[in-house]
Amino acid sequence: MDSFENLAIDTLMPITDRPPVVFTHGQGSWLWDHRERRYLDFVQGWAVNSLGHCPPAIAQALATQAARLISPSPAYFNEVSVQLASAITAHSCFDQAFFASSGAEANEGAIKLARRWGAASKRHEIITFANSFHGRTLATMSASGKAAFEPLFEPKVPGFPKAALNDIESVRRLINDKTVAVMIEPVQGEAGVLTATDAFMRELRQLTRDHNLLLIVDEVQTGVGRTGKLWGYQHAGIEPDIMTLGKGLGGGVPLSALLASQAASCFEPGDQGGTYCGNPLMAAVGLAIMKAVMVPGFLAHVEAAGAHLSAGLSALSARHGLGAPRGRGLLVALDTKHDIAPAVVQQAFTRGLLINAPRANVLRFMPALNVSVDEIDTALALLDEAVGAAREEQNGQAGRP
Repeated sequence: MDSFENLAIDTLMPITDRPPVVFTHGQGSWLWDHRERRYLDFVQGWAVNSLGHCPPAIAQALATQAARLISPSPAYFNEVSVQLASAITAHSCFDQAFFASSGAEANEGAIKLARRWGAASKRHEIITFANSFHGRTLATMSASGKAAFEPLFEPKVPGFPKAALNDIESVRRLINDKTVAVMIEPVQGEAGVLTATDAFMRELRQLTRDHNLLLIVDEVQTGVGRTGKLWGYQHAGIEPDIMTLGKGLGGGVPLSALLASQAASCFEPGDQGGTYCGNPLMAAVGLAIMKAVMVPGFLAHVEAAGAHLSAGLSALSARHGLGAPRGRGLLVALDTKHDIAPAVVQQAFTRGLLINAPRANVLRFMPALNVSVDEIDTALALLDEAVGAAREEQNGQAGRP
């Protein structure tokens, strides 16, 4: 490939700050750039690549399905989308599925479904949470509690009062005769991996039942094994009314899902749709992911790998005077205590490690669910160097006149 300087990168809209490399291929936990430099990827598309880069299961599913049927239109049933819906509902508390292309689209569908369910009683407000993130459509940005979204694309879509995570009284105070649902992420990933406690999730389920409200769990990031259980809500032992999936369900291809109980599934023909919704090419990948994650021992590996990563981060933190790790399974964050996280990300990048800083004082780790212990240890060693370099840089800047 030509050098980076000869690539027409300015033909892409500048929607984010990107480092000066172009990735060309990947395998498992590793990515290679246009200069054939290798990087250990602990971002994995923001928890997208469940099985890492270019896993044989996905490549085979795409090739096989592409030769059979790609998209007959959602106006007709297709075999693979029915199989995927059956696989998800058989292993969850939900009865019906609608497939889409992104987590934001699934969440938009959940908002529409809840408002459809509450239309007869003229209820439309959905309580969400401060620091939450539900997507980048106008409605999902309005539902999100992300401070950076507040001044953007005004006016916002109304009807999303914000409660405080793990504060049941803050939810109770917002309930009124217009409230139809509560929408929550079991783990707030973009906020820095803040976990809703199991006790809070159980209180929330009881409160919503007491007031005849729907409970919506946004599992775009936590679903499909990321937390060590198939679904994040299972940690609390509850049964929500609606769930959204994305990211890991497609393992790298555009696939998401809206799941609902029979009682909450109230769309009528014409209420919801989309050109690519449930197309068999993407559904075949989702089915391959579900089969892989359901293999005996897979979720136990996620739990064990997450524990190993967290233990290593605790040791690293003790050496550098940082905060404690937090999270579940292989959705883990490290509190850096100081605003050095972006500098650590940059130092890690120069050493061939890809990590994420959702906040200035938080590092986030989202490796492939089948990441090896050796790869975790390699990442920890590179991170140790990166933190040390970032601290030296910080101390040098503090000492300047």
